[in-house]
Amino acid sequence: MAAARLLLAALGAALGLFASAGKMKIVEEPNTFGLNNPFLPQTNRLQPKMSPSAVSGPAHLFRLAGKCFSFVESTYKYEFCPFHNVTQHEQTFRWNAYSGILGIWHEWEIANNTFVGMWMREGDSCETKSRQTKVQLVCGKSNKLAYVSEPSTCVYSLTFETPLVCHPHSLLVYPTLTEALQRKWDEAEQLLYDELITDQGYKKLLKEIFEEAGLLKATEEKEVEKQNKKSLEFETLEKCSKEYKQLSEEIKRLQDLLSQHGIAYKGNSAENTSVEHVSHRPGAGVVTERHGSKDDEHLHGDTGLWNDLV
Repeated sequence: MAAARLLLAALGAALGLFASAGKMKIVEEPNTFGLNNPFLPQTNRLQPKMSPSAVSGPAHLFRLAGKCFSFVESTYKYEFCPFHNVTQHEQTFRWNAYSGILGIWHEWEIANNTFVGMWMREGDSCETKSRQTKVQLVCGKSNKLAYVSEPSTCVYSLTFETPLVCHPHSLLVYPTLTEALQRKWDEAEQLLYDELITDQGYKKLLKEIFEEAGLLKATEEKEVEKQNKKSLEFETLEKCSKEYKQLSEEIKRLQDLLSQHGIAYKGNSAENTSVEHVSHRPGAGVVTERHGSKDDEHLHGDTGLWNDLV
């Protein structure tokens, strides 16, 4: 008994020693490895190259904006966010599990007056190009991402089922256009019917209409041209009058400059103008240069510029 008491006393002293050292703290922190770690903010995991294009196309599809739909195949999870992007996430515990952008909403693919697909472009880099995805919309009982494939390297194909496209007219392009653009389309149809333009010219006119409607993405050159054209337009009558006054003052200044150099300016309209060069040399006569009048005949398609025939 004495030996047992001594052993218990020794154990108690040892336990007291550990207690005095303090309790052990259990640390639970999320693993920060892996690009698709759910504990990391989305902005830290995926870095888009560009912002998505504006929402466009059939108005009844706009309700899909702001929503996302997932599809899991093998160890990969695909996520389609209409009018935003398509992403892929590797569902493994590897420290460098892949997570990336397969495309950002860019434009529609249009054929035969029908929206045939949504193109998601400028995704993550893939060797010398960027990943891109075409999303096909098909009739289905519910909204869901049904199929994913990679028909060619870094080019993906998604099939999205939705009851929003079950009506036979749900993906027609013409009804989504403004009245002004519909008139342009009608005029193009008439030109083609009258054989005044070729099929290629007709397709070019349609492409310009779709770009103006925001359904197709215009090239950078056309965007610059569009901005320059817009800068020539006046938002209000006041701005137009102010610009007109400035131009009139500039014309007056140029007329005074011509007079100072012995060049007399005559004319009161764009259709009837003439410039006379007055020589101040002794004995020299007056040499008059006159341009053509609006009565000259022109061929169909002429630019309207008249050249001197002298």
